[in-house]
Amino acid sequence: MGQRRLGNRLKEVRTARGLTQTDLAVLVGVSRKTINTVENAVFVPSTILALTLAETLGTTVEELFFVIADGVELSARPKLRSVRWRGA
Repeated sequence: MGQRRLGNRLKEVRTARGLTQTDLAVLVGVSRKTINTVENAVFVPSTILALTLAETLGTTVEELFFVIADGVELSARPKLRSVRWRGA
């Protein structure tokens, strides 16, 4: 398996909401530097921080964060397929 890392859309979502890094940091209760390092994929946030960021920004963790494997973005949401029910 190739190299995997966590990517995010935090800056994109934050700026779409009209928030600065400082604004978001205050709302979430962390430092501006923490927001900056998460946005730049230097720091992988804890589950609690990821959930808090998503809630504060009015989105989901799945929309904010994703896995990058071998340079390709992998969606966290599974692709649904049709399943035919064949009763008992």
